[in-house]
Amino acid sequence: MELRQLLYFLEVARQEHMSLAADTLHIAQSAVSRQISNLEDELGVQLFEREGRNIKLTYIGRMFSEKAAIAINALDDAKQLINEYLDPERGSIRIGFPSSLATNTLPQIINAFKKNHQDVCFHLRQGSYNFLIEGIKRREIDLAFIGPVPTRDPDIHTDILFVEHFVGLIPQEHPLASKEIIPLRQLENDSFVLFPKGFILRKIAEDACLQSGFRPKIPFEGEDLDAIKGLVSSGMGVTLLPEITLQDNIPNGTLVKRITQPDIRRTVGIITPKNRELSPSEKLFYDFVLHYYSILSRQQELD
Repeated sequence: MELRQLLYFLEVARQEHMSLAADTLHIAQSAVSRQISNLEDELGVQLFEREGRNIKLTYIGRMFSEKAAIAINALDDAKQLINEYLDPERGSIRIGFPSSLATNTLPQIINAFKKNHQDVCFHLRQGSYNFLIEGIKRREIDLAFIGPVPTRDPDIHTDILFVEHFVGLIPQEHPLASKEIIPLRQLENDSFVLFPKGFILRKIAEDACLQSGFRPKIPFEGEDLDAIKGLVSSGMGVTLLPEITLQDNIPNGTLVKRITQPDIRRTVGIITPKNRELSPSEKLFYDFVLHYYSILSRQQELD
């Protein structure tokens, strides 16, 4: 089995079209077809099946593609590791992050890091909670910022950077607008604007409402933070969000309220893989992040 066979196979699997894959690889279609055929002969299985003018992975082809992608990523990691040992200050780091940390946390830490390490490159991947965890396991992401920090996954290493509260965002004309602190149960009759099912921020909000004794009415869902804030601003409902998502970014026509009973919190941290060592550039950034938040925490304690 040759490396180029795996590369050709993965490109055909991605394109689901032999000639398009050949164009992307800048080689003749016949060469791609021959290498795929040789790979199938060596493995003794059919990796693709035709569907009209397109081709699709067979069941075993799909399973093989997942493992092949991991193998190629591992080789890329190895080449990157060698390059970075030659010069850790010129490496590249693949960082994952959720939308809730995109506006403040991530830009602040990268900006602080780049002041002393200008030549390190970053490849940023935004995604859902499960996407970030799986990305670390599959070696598609090197480090990921995440909240809440997972506690029971044996394949990832976790570090908690800080703990933050959830707050309520309500329209200015809301009946409770004059209150600074709102027990969550007092929002029982409101419509909630939340992320769709499967999103971790949705689960935290729903669990808090259930803990408070009611199941929230959720007529509006959105995957985008600005869209959720916009719906609240237009008076369509209320929402519960991590306070960092509203730092210097409170929409017109809304008010931020402290929520109690329960006090809703989440941990925010960084996750790294347990099954491989960090490359020198990754370790440089990882150590910087831990040191940065350690200093920040001490300053807040003094304040």
